[in-house]
Amino acid sequence: MKRNYWPLFFIGIFSFTFGMIIWTIMSSIKVPVHEDRSFLKKYQEVDDTFNNIMNSNKSFLSKYDVEFIINSKKFGLETQDIMYSQRVLEKKSLHRGLLNKGQNVITINVFDKKTKEKKNIEILLNVTKSIASDSDILLDTKKFDNKSNTFSTSFDINEENNWNITGNIKVNGDTGYIYMKTNAI
Repeated sequence: MKRNYWPLFFIGIFSFTFGMIIWTIMSSIKVPVHEDRSFLKKYQEVDDTFNNIMNSNKSFLSKYDVEFIINSKKFGLETQDIMYSQRVLEKKSLHRGLLNKGQNVITINVFDKKTKEKKNIEILLNVTKSIASDSDILLDTKKFDNKSNTFSTSFDINEENNWNITGNIKVNGDTGYIYMKTNAI
């Protein structure tokens, strides 16, 4: 009598496939998950309210001029980096090499467009690695020195990496948002 090995072949393929499914699930469980906190909100909330965030920014910028000074480089209230991947930023960004490994200084001034006077502001910024949240540096109004409505603070970065600066500034109920991708050198 001739033996038929086809059932063993199908059992072997089924076992291999089932084993690969189990291996994939177990490998996925072990990988850490880092939640994106753009604009200091969950990505689902940013996705749902992105147009509101951009409209709030437009309204804020129609009333106020914002001056961010990061390590002696001046910028406005910027959000266009959220549209770019890290590779595109290496070629196009004005923010490359903005941060230093070690001490960094951020100074923020907000001026009323009509009266040109400096405004008192509420600040909430997060300096975070682009791929992990284990080194987040949360900078709120309490951590800034306020000298005649010029807000300044310093913070340390411990490694060369790609970093994001994200957060918001509030003046009299109006909110402006910032999102910059950069790197520390």
